Amino acid sequence: MSQSSKIFDDLGRLMNDAASAADGVRREVETAVRGQMERVVNDLDLVKREDYDALRELVTIQGEEIEALRKELDAFKRRKKTS
Repeated sequence: MSQSSKIFDDLGRLMNDAASAADGVRREVETAVRGQMERVVNDLDLVKREDYDALRELVTIQGEEIEALRKELDAFKRRKKTS
């Protein structure tokens, strides 16, 4: 093996090791950031989307029921006035 070939092999291994180390650092940073973001989100006491959607549907249904009851009450009041 020639001297230049050994240098290129060593350089290639060094670059490969550096890339592996950089990938490891990236994963560690991602894990740390993900953990921190989860703590921030939990501290904000946010509502889950499913819970929000369920409550929104319930409020819509109750609003419709209230409107129907108002109409019934108005009809009852009109009947009572004519009696």
